[in-house]
Amino acid sequence: MASMAEGQLAFESSSSDFQALEEKIYRTIELLKAARSQKAAAELEVVTMREMMEAQAGETEAVRKELQALQQERAEVRTRMEKLLGDVDAILEE
Repeated sequence: MASMAEGQLAFESSSSDFQALEEKIYRTIELLKAARSQKAAAELEVVTMREMMEAQAGETEAVRKELQALQQERAEVRTRMEKLLGDVDAILEE
């Protein structure tokens, strides 16, 4: 009888060890699923950010070109105004 009781205890012990191992495996699987999901979300976010950066770079370039054109136009207007003021001064001096 003693050996049968020992066998029963050994079986119960190995059964509970197996259940604990099974639970650890399931938790590991859930952690892996969560990690994969987070990785996919992070990769999508990286793609989105890159697209936004490219769009911003395009807008920045367009604004830079517009600024240069406006600065050139301002310089031309200034030159024309100075010429006109010079002509007005010349007329007034006559």
